[in-house]
Amino acid sequence: MPLAASPGLAIQPSGVAEGKLRVEDMEFTWVRVTERTAWMFVHLHTNLGLSGLGECSLGRRRELPALGEAFESARGRSPFDIEAYRAAGREHAAAGDIFAATAFSAIEQALWDLVGKAVEAPVHELTGGKLRNRLPAYANINRATRERTPEGFAANALAAAEDGFTAIKAAPFDGFPPLDAPAADVAAAADLGVACVQAIREAVGSDVDILIDCHSFFDVGLATSVARRLESQRLAWYEEPVAPTDVAATKAIGTGIEQRLAGGEFLFGIEGFAQLCRERAVDVIMPDVKHCGGLLEARKIAAVAELDGVAVSPHNPSGPVSTAASAQLCAGLPNFEILEMQWGEAAWRGDLVDPPERFENGSIAVPDGPGLGVVLNEAVARERRI
Repeated sequence: MPLAASPGLAIQPSGVAEGKLRVEDMEFTWVRVTERTAWMFVHLHTNLGLSGLGECSLGRRRELPALGEAFESARGRSPFDIEAYRAAGREHAAAGDIFAATAFSAIEQALWDLVGKAVEAPVHELTGGKLRNRLPAYANINRATRERTPEGFAANALAAAEDGFTAIKAAPFDGFPPLDAPAADVAAAADLGVACVQAIREAVGSDVDILIDCHSFFDVGLATSVARRLESQRLAWYEEPVAPTDVAATKAIGTGIEQRLAGGEFLFGIEGFAQLCRERAVDVIMPDVKHCGGLLEARKIAAVAELDGVAVSPHNPSGPVSTAASAQLCAGLPNFEILEMQWGEAAWRGDLVDPPERFENGSIAVPDGPGLGVVLNEAVARERRI
């Protein structure tokens, strides 16, 4: 994979000298979205006035102390030295701590944003160009659905479909009891989840894809039985019924059901995804640019998946900066399938970046501005820092 710093590309910085451009400082900020969600961002500032942007959102969190250590791997370097940054910090990021992985990934995103701004080109032009101008997206209605009933899921699924999305994801098994809970409780929770999926299908009709995330609440037996009960709903995929790190269990489920399997939202690096792909335990992998190691690592993960005939659909229940970074990634992936969009949480979401993020007819245009293609709209961000 080509790198912006590769002399073979003959890419020269425009307006700044690569040999003099250095990362000097880091700025962290967050915005409140709902009581369940905050979006966290990092800016890298250079000695020549350029700034690069990355996203490090983690649910409700409003701080990420691990950014300090990750930043030390970038401090004083040229932003073009992305491989040197990775060599300095990747081992620590890969050790299993989600906070370290997320911090490392956010700064890597910001370095690519800086490189793109330095050469006045979008990231996708620095990594091989794009295959598509628009990306299909699915609406994740899960966080927006506060009424966790068949009626609540159905109402939001219909609203997302009316917004133009032709694929919708939900996690109707959230809150599932432990598998050693009384059998009646487990059965009741399974029945409720199945009823929610049935209600979604009835609401959106047969032309909308339904994706169901199980958040690893099941074991092989329960995952298989629930999937068989859902066969009539024609799911587009069945996501993480068990932890994706349990490749044997994941593969056992896949061989026993009709639905396609997806997973890998919090896995790090090619080593996290390689066995899933090699064993064809899933049909779709879901690297997240906020957690998997960043944009370059995500490209390497996608290349591993391509070798094994596995599709890539990045995990992205995130803010618009992560969406812009994911779009830069997906633009040129041969095995890209569909991008996630966190639907219905904030009406002002798209205006948090400039140019504004806009999903139309269930798709988003690949940003063509330099770097990630967006900057934070500080006026909107200030209103949300409460």
